[in-house]
Amino acid sequence: MRQDRSSCRGPLAPLIRMELLIVTADVIVTVLAGLAMFVGIVGIVVPVLPGSATIAVSALVWAIVVGTGTGWTAFAAITVLVALGMAAGWVLTGRRLKERGIPNRSLLVGGILAVVGFFVVPVIGLLLGFVGGLWAAEWQRLGDARKAWDTSWAAIKAAGIGILIEFGCAALALAVFAGTVIHHFVAA
Repeated sequence: MRQDRSSCRGPLAPLIRMELLIVTADVIVTVLAGLAMFVGIVGIVVPVLPGSATIAVSALVWAIVVGTGTGWTAFAAITVLVALGMAAGWVLTGRRLKERGIPNRSLLVGGILAVVGFFVVPVIGLLLGFVGGLWAAEWQRLGDARKAWDTSWAAIKAAGIGILIEFGCAALALAVFAGTVIHHFVAA
């Protein structure tokens, strides 16, 4: 004998009455894409996590599942924004590093010590390891602690500017996603 779902009572009644619980693939993928994009934007600031690429891939998956022209337009806009942010960050950072004559070797040493620092002192060790490694490599190269700090500080500022630009473009991409999600579900 089948029980009528609308007559269910108790704290689990909303879960039993399926007409009240409408969860579609669109909703699930939208929530997951939003969470992945949040991880992506955090990953821009904390380089251990994947950054802008995660945002673009999340938008792609969302556009595929939603399958609307608006979804694909949002994906295109998001991809352009994150690509612009990544490229501008790389170009501006690279140009400033070249102007100061900071070699890739110093950045590599800073990167290696950043990874080591991350495991020694979680999260903050990433920054401490990078700064310490960069300074040590520059001190070894230049032979003067003050000059090493000056070039290290220039590299840190250049990296910070790149991160800010990439973060700003990613924030705009998330705003595009949020606006598109609202439009998608309101128009549906």
